[in-house]
Amino acid sequence: MVGILYLVATPIGNLEDITVRASRILSEVSAIACEDTRESHKLLDHLGIRKPLLSCHEHNERARTEELVARLQHGESIALISDAGSPLVSDPGYRLVEAALEAGLTVVPIPGPSALITALTASGLATDAFYFGGFLPPKTNQRRKILESLAELDATLIFYESPHRILESLTDVAEVLGARRAVVARELTKMHEEFLRGTATSIRDTLAGRPSVKGEITLLIAKADAQAEDTAPIPEAVNELVAAGISRMDAMKAVARRRGISKRDVYKAMEHAE
Repeated sequence: MVGILYLVATPIGNLEDITVRASRILSEVSAIACEDTRESHKLLDHLGIRKPLLSCHEHNERARTEELVARLQHGESIALISDAGSPLVSDPGYRLVEAALEAGLTVVPIPGPSALITALTASGLATDAFYFGGFLPPKTNQRRKILESLAELDATLIFYESPHRILESLTDVAEVLGARRAVVARELTKMHEEFLRGTATSIRDTLAGRPSVKGEITLLIAKADAQAEDTAPIPEAVNELVAAGISRMDAMKAVARRRGISKRDVYKAMEHAE
């Protein structure tokens, strides 16, 4: 009899968020595949579970997949977990699941915490439709291209971001998407959980005023609202972007692009306002 591959969601911060079913499965499987054995030991120690841990991360996933599929075929049941949240969501595991299914094995999801859903439900932004883009690209040009491609999407935009890039990303959001409502959810379910709500510019200013930014971050951006953007005078829209740290020239280009007008029209409006 072949084994079962369980995809077990784990807490994103507060260890009390583990489900009863997830705890039971982790106690019953033959082994647990995880990203970082040190992080997973913390959870298992909290649950009083002693099981062999096998590292399965982006650097060894291909080789580890062959081993895990072989063990499943020989009757062992294995749980796959990430350091936090649902496996495969911006985390390793896709190759393993794909290989297990190709081998005719059973894959069973064990649902639980997810940072993107946790952030969305408490954000105050629309929840009827949303787009999850994983981590934003590390380079400015790539980030802006992604944001531009999603500018007209009728859905709340959700991304993960690292603390050392969040200021740059908020600057790009302000330039490309304007004064939409935005939310930064930080350290979800942990002691220092925080929701910052406002525009990308106002949130950036708040974070920039701190000695440092720490913790896991989920960035949410409201749906497109062209009418709200168009009502602001052009000079005001340009100056808001400049205040977010964007050069005056880039700010004028961004406003022209967002409103579908020529750069010359923006230049004229700025000249008249001076």
